[in-house]
Amino acid sequence: MSKSSWETILAKAYASLEVDYQRFLEEDKSYFPSKENYFNAFNTLSKEKVKYILFGQDPYPRKESAGGYAFIDTKVENLFSNSGLSKEVNRATSLRNFMKMALVASKRLASDDTSQEAISKLDKTQLIDSIDELRRNFEKNGVLLLNTALIFTDKESTKKHVKAWKPFVQTLLNSLEDDAPKLILFGTHAKDLKKLFLLDKFDTIELEHPYNHTFISNPKALELFAPMHLLDI
Repeated sequence: MSKSSWETILAKAYASLEVDYQRFLEEDKSYFPSKENYFNAFNTLSKEKVKYILFGQDPYPRKESAGGYAFIDTKVENLFSNSGLSKEVNRATSLRNFMKMALVASKRLASDDTSQEAISKLDKTQLIDSIDELRRNFEKNGVLLLNTALIFTDKESTKKHVKAWKPFVQTLLNSLEDDAPKLILFGTHAKDLKKLFLLDKFDTIELEHPYNHTFISNPKALELFAPMHLLDI
């Protein structure tokens, strides 16, 4: 899929960035995802199909993990192992808790036992097993996986990049007002977004960050994600 449905909007949104920052994006080679990849979320989900925007803060601070999609860690290969969740997923706290929430939402797990042992006993023949399949399932449900800063250089510069991308995100949101996608906002970043942008024209779904263990059994999270069947083949 090309980003043709986004072309006019993206051109306008990009033009809203400060000229010096545009020059940085066009000339600098140290940030990631690269300029070939930071618009990936728009390449694989057409504007007409967007029902939600899941806003992350900024890309993962590792080049191999940052693929141009919020929340999708491209370093992760398999989601499961014989002992439950894969080692890669277990190391990524937010993804681990999100996976457990999705298993509870699909009634495969009880919320009072999301242990590795419980997960190891599940029949996984009808479950996806790659991070890219998870990304595609988000998109089948119309979820645009967008960070508020589309690139990463270093932790100290995160706020600077979020601020620099603000005109881009605001222009994008303005252009989507008629479509009125719901905005999925995690944790303290939700509060920051409300300060940064005029979000009163959109319905927002605010949840604690999946980094928190309470996310696994949050009724709002279960209600939102259960109908999406994110882990189903």
